[in-house]
Amino acid sequence: MQFEEFEFFSSDAPVTAPAPTPREAASPLVRLQYLVDNTPAIIYCTVPSGDFKMTFVSNNALNVLGYRPEEMVADPNFWFDHIHPDDAPNIFSSLALVFTEGQRAYEYRFRASDGSYLWMHDTLRLIRDERGAPLEVIGALTDITSRKRMEEALQAKGEEQQTLIAKLQEAHDQLLQSEKMASIGQLAAGIAHEINNPVGFVNSNMGSLQGYVTTLFGVIEQYEQAIGMLKGNPEIGARMAQIREGADLAFLKDDVNDLVKESMDGLKRVRDIVQSLKDFSHVGETEWQIADLHHGLDSTLNIVSNEIKYKATVEKQYGVLPQVKCLASQLNQVFMNLLVNAGHAIKERGTITIRTGCANDWVWIEVGDTGGGIPPENLTRIFEPFFTTKPVGSGTGLGLSLSYGIVTKHGGKIEVASEVGKGTRFTIRLPVHPPASLGPAGT
Repeated sequence: MQFEEFEFFSSDAPVTAPAPTPREAASPLVRLQYLVDNTPAIIYCTVPSGDFKMTFVSNNALNVLGYRPEEMVADPNFWFDHIHPDDAPNIFSSLALVFTEGQRAYEYRFRASDGSYLWMHDTLRLIRDERGAPLEVIGALTDITSRKRMEEALQAKGEEQQTLIAKLQEAHDQLLQSEKMASIGQLAAGIAHEINNPVGFVNSNMGSLQGYVTTLFGVIEQYEQAIGMLKGNPEIGARMAQIREGADLAFLKDDVNDLVKESMDGLKRVRDIVQSLKDFSHVGETEWQIADLHHGLDSTLNIVSNEIKYKATVEKQYGVLPQVKCLASQLNQVFMNLLVNAGHAIKERGTITIRTGCANDWVWIEVGDTGGGIPPENLTRIFEPFFTTKPVGSGTGLGLSLSYGIVTKHGGKIEVASEVGKGTRFTIRLPVHPPASLGPAGT
């Protein structure tokens, strides 16, 4: 049964379909006409070739789209011309499949009479005659605009929630990292305090020992001088010379002095490391303060020296820096991340260069290396949380992300320039006086 067999499907049918009279209702065709005109879907027919010219449109097109059925049938390009330009290519490229599959469904935007676009669900079905030749295509257009708007709203809400979840996760990870660094700082300060005590008395004892050794060798020299005056007793002189030669007193005198000096130098190195631990941790410093960034760089270099001393030579090209209002311990974390990353970027032997300077109330700190560089496709991602090119278990991917957050918190910015095979250069720019909004409340 085809729609064209029923003359009531012509385009001259009235726009509104009144309810049939009891007598008319007895006719199946009248009942079918009523149902077609009052169904939510727009029923239409087209020729099965060429431009798919409409041959029939149900009367409810006026209620849904604002067009009279006869004007839709009169225009041979009406259907094609009213599909949204962005949706048309997808439909046109696959429309031929209707003839092989027998049915296709599309969702696209269709221009209504007021110029707005409505989302429509369109089901096309091919009708063939008794010989199997294409006879016509029947379509059913249903307005799904409300559903699409709900889907778009849900998608936007979902994306917003995903963004919020990602931000919460990042904040959570940064908090964990900050707590970890605070714990490391407290541990460092505790170790520094514990080391200071024995180092203090060892240093004091070494100072006393140095004095005692000097005194002791002085006494020996005086004894030798006194014995030398006893010219009448050559046996004592010979005996003393024998003892002196057996003890290798000349060597002992030089070597003891060298040993004491080296020990004193070693103790000074320990004291410097302990002081660097204390300076790096800044335990208890949770408020903004005026700090010397060069001092922070030097203390951080002492902490990470074991990471880089076997792979790189550190060159310091410090400019003149004013003291900066900042959270010193957090900036030290940034310096540590950049220096350790620079060391890891150098495979065998290279150079890490630290440069500083100041211009227009902004200070800058540059950490460059002669490592392998960062590929261009990774440059835009290096500050993303958890992004890392290191092997599994070798890095969390949080170092640069946390550094970016700390620098941003200070009202500054961090820039990167890299060339594969030649090295990478990170530049931190900080205001000497951060904006008032970044005061203690911003910590």
